[in-house]
Amino acid sequence: MNNQTFSLQPFPSISLLNLEIAGNIAINGNQLTICYTLGGDLKQIVIPPPSNTPSRKHELWKETCFEFFLGIKDSQRYWEFNLSPTGHWNVYRFDGYRQGMQEETPFKKLPFNVQNQADGLTLALDIDLNKIISAEQAIEVAITTVIKDKDGEVTYWALTHRGAEADFHLRDSFIVEL
Repeated sequence: MNNQTFSLQPFPSISLLNLEIAGNIAINGNQLTICYTLGGDLKQIVIPPPSNTPSRKHELWKETCFEFFLGIKDSQRYWEFNLSPTGHWNVYRFDGYRQGMQEETPFKKLPFNVQNQADGLTLALDIDLNKIISAEQAIEVAITTVIKDKDGEVTYWALTHRGAEADFHLRDSFIVEL
């Protein structure tokens, strides 16, 4: 089992939000587990309330949203996973950098657990990757989060920011190897 902890940084590196986004990601066989913990002054940010009917939705990144990008080592193809605190979700497949985006239909649901307390929010996903990747393939991951504050400003958090602008799709920011 390969297990790594992570801590995300805002782009640009100066954020007025007093937040910390950390967690861990692990793979066991082809079972991927990722857990995000959002801590700090959560009163500064907009966390949408849970939905009674979580479903696949577009443009979740316009609000507070936890994301990760999975790529196969030495391949241009990658996937974007969007996990909203509401329970809404989506998975997109790309053929190359921002190219050929389409919903990854083998995923009919993406059940994840959200716990929202006064002092923090935890989001955990456990997913079988066999629908898209074989267990023998080495994968590279970018872990990201979009945070919307009470003033409507959106900040972008990632393990690393390799571009002049916040861009979660840059392949050289897929720095976690599993």
